[in-house]
Amino acid sequence: MVKQQSRIWTGVYVAGDLFATLSAFGLAYFVRFHSGLFDVTKGVNPFSQYLLLLPVLALLWPPLFYAHGLYSLRRIRSRTDELFSTIWAVAMGTALTLFVALYARVYYLYGPPELSGRYEYSQLVLGLFVVFDILLLTLTRSFIRGRREARWRQGLGLRNILIAGAGELGRTVADKFIDHQEMGFRVVGFLDDRLRGEFAGHRGIPILGGLDDVSDVVGSATVDSLYIALPLGAHGKIRSLVNFANREALDVKVAWDYLTDAALHAGVEDLDGMPIINLSEPPIRGFDWVCKRVMDIAVAAALLALLTIPFALIALVIKLNSKGAVLYTQERMGLDSKPFTIYKFRSMEDDAERETGPVWADPEDPRRTAVGKFMRRFSIDELPQLANVLKGDMSLVGPRPERPSFVADFKQRIPKYMLRHRVKSGMTGWAQVNGWRGNTSIEKRIEHDLYYIQNWSLSLDIHILWRTWRAVLHKHAY
Repeated sequence: MVKQQSRIWTGVYVAGDLFATLSAFGLAYFVRFHSGLFDVTKGVNPFSQYLLLLPVLALLWPPLFYAHGLYSLRRIRSRTDELFSTIWAVAMGTALTLFVALYARVYYLYGPPELSGRYEYSQLVLGLFVVFDILLLTLTRSFIRGRREARWRQGLGLRNILIAGAGELGRTVADKFIDHQEMGFRVVGFLDDRLRGEFAGHRGIPILGGLDDVSDVVGSATVDSLYIALPLGAHGKIRSLVNFANREALDVKVAWDYLTDAALHAGVEDLDGMPIINLSEPPIRGFDWVCKRVMDIAVAAALLALLTIPFALIALVIKLNSKGAVLYTQERMGLDSKPFTIYKFRSMEDDAERETGPVWADPEDPRRTAVGKFMRRFSIDELPQLANVLKGDMSLVGPRPERPSFVADFKQRIPKYMLRHRVKSGMTGWAQVNGWRGNTSIEKRIEHDLYYIQNWSLSLDIHILWRTWRAVLHKHAY
């Protein structure tokens, strides 16, 4: 039933994509030639000429969208990932369409004049088409996705999950599905040998039997996927469960405690046909890394340009208020534990750590200058770090960088502390917008930093930036 519904929804997506694409093409033609927004200097080509491209679009778009995974209907997929896949598919499809049009134009170039002119198309129409198509596809797909998620919340079309292992890892997996009903999963129960008879269940989910009872449980309940959440030491049981799932054509997924404890992300590499698990996979990589870096450069460059005059005024006030340099530089630990020099407007007396050495700054630190009190209240002293972002030392959003002396202490006391250095440090972060800023619980800050790394997305970055800006406007210490 679930697979049949998946095929139906795939058909709905295909129909929606074609409707959005063909509508975008007609809208682009209308806006270009009949809206009055653009000058028409070379005459208006008839719409019938543009209709010749519609079969090309109808033939190209479904396979391109399929190649970009847009019809795989993965329930665990972010909207940001879907948006960028859509952009790439539309860009590639438009390029291929333009190639077909140019080929046809060259092919008929030496034929009758009415044929050679038939294949001339406005580049502005195609440019508008790309914009409108991405917009309409996003709206159409969001509407369809919303209908699917509404059905799942009503308990319709759910995939039933059986979890092998009712320990901490298994309960964590179950929590994810329970807390995100919009993904369309229902946990029907656990299998566990050690806790059977001692554990009543978790959040209303019962233990249906031991690991060896998997055949009877799957036979008596409708199960679509088997999630194995057992410790690595139970490799024999894991292999047996995987073999059973393959034999019964069940989807099978493995969540290992070892991978959870060892790294934030794991990837599989190929060594001459042998799969190798890479426990040092960069959390943000590939196209995701490019998108994050592009946003960093664009925002940092724009803000530095806008703040040129305010920066000059701030520098003048700092210079008149106290002795010392305008900018304060300090060594911090960044990506891959490499040190870099961070820039800040000086908010304390010159050489403030001459007697104390490296120490945390308190909210009411007596070493602050009069101007420094104001700057630190609104985080103005942090703004020169936009230069660090532009240089590539930092990102707009990420774990806040610490001084090497503090890092040497924290990594000895706090498990997983160094995992926060798997991404670039940020001007603001998930820990800061949740109140863990400055001299607060380092354990809580690490917890929030690791959550950010594990759940990173561009939308999360934008959400953190918005909360940071809102906190500054409301004069709260975020």
